[in-house]
Amino acid sequence: MSQFFQVHPDNPQKRLINQAVDILRKGGVIAYPTDSGYALGCHLGDKSASDRIKRIRKLDDKHNFTLVCRDLSDIGTYAKVDNSTYRLLKTYTPGAYTFILDATSEVPRRLLHPKRRTIGVRVPDNVIVHALLGELGEPIMSSTLILPGETEPMTDPEDIRDALEHELDLIIDGGFCGMEATTVVNFTSGSPEVTRVGKGDPSPFE
Repeated sequence: MSQFFQVHPDNPQKRLINQAVDILRKGGVIAYPTDSGYALGCHLGDKSASDRIKRIRKLDDKHNFTLVCRDLSDIGTYAKVDNSTYRLLKTYTPGAYTFILDATSEVPRRLLHPKRRTIGVRVPDNVIVHALLGELGEPIMSSTLILPGETEPMTDPEDIRDALEHELDLIIDGGFCGMEATTVVNFTSGSPEVTRVGKGDPSPFE
C-alpha cells in the first residue's frame, strides 16, 4: 500500500520532501509530478527498484531510462557532451525536454540501451522536482508514467492511486502538471535530431 503525500506545487513542505527522499534512498519507487505529466522514479543505484519500474510499465531492456537532474552541473559525470551541445542544453533547461546523450562509465550498464550505451537526461521546470533533487543530492532515475497500452502520461494523482496503489511506495500529489510527454532530442549522431515531439518546442533543434 503506497503512501500518498499532497505537496504544495509552489512551496513544497520540507518535511514531506525529506520523507520522500528517505523512501527513495531505501529502495522505494515513487510517482511524482514533472512539467509534463507524472513520472516514476527511484534511486540511481538500486537495481531492484529499476526492475520494479520495468515491471509496472512492461518495458524491455531496450528502454532508455532518464536521469532527472536539478540542473546541468551533474551532466559531465553521466553523459558525454561537447561545448556546443552543453551551451544548447543550458539555453533550453529547465524545460519539457529529454535529451538522449552518450553515457559515461559512471552510468550503471543496466540503465543503458544495450547496443548504443545512451542515456536520457532531463531537467524539469517543476518546483517539487527541484526540492526532491536538492535534498537527494543526485539525479533520480526515472521513466514517464505511461501505463502499458497507453500513449499519454498519467496526469491525475487520484487515477495513479487507483491504478498503482499496491505497486508503489509513494505517490506525490502535486496537482495537475500537463498532459503531454516531453519532446525527445537525440544528440548521439553529432547533430540534434528530434525523435518525439511533445510539450517542449522542437523548433530550436530542427
